[in-house]
Amino acid sequence: MDKIVKTDAEWRAQLSDLAYKVARKHGTERPFSHDDFPKGPGTFRCICCDAPLFDAASKFDSGTGWPSFFQPLDAQAVGETTDRSFFMRRTEVHCARCEAHLGHVFPDGPAPTGLRYCMNGVALRFQPKPD
Repeated sequence: MDKIVKTDAEWRAQLSDLAYKVARKHGTERPFSHDDFPKGPGTFRCICCDAPLFDAASKFDSGTGWPSFFQPLDAQAVGETTDRSFFMRRTEVHCARCEAHLGHVFPDGPAPTGLRYCMNGVALRFQPKPD
């Protein structure tokens, strides 16, 4: 997959203020701000570059207030970096194609992976599975 690189001005023009803050500046949206995320079959895609990131079948209710998944659609779809902000050490998750900040991954998820990809809903776009 080809990398997507844009200027800061191009990202600002493409994204809402909140999506820009979260995806390009490593922000976090308020919990429970995406309660209405679709529950049917489909794919969650990157809001910045439209790369497919998570299958709806891997989504689960973590009770945290953010969309959570137990695995990415493809291991190559996301990248991880160490985040040492706020006096914590966490694993940040970003889109492998455009480097958009998506959220963090934690080792407290359900089987089969035991992982919880805790994502910012504003960083994702849902594409329903065609009928």
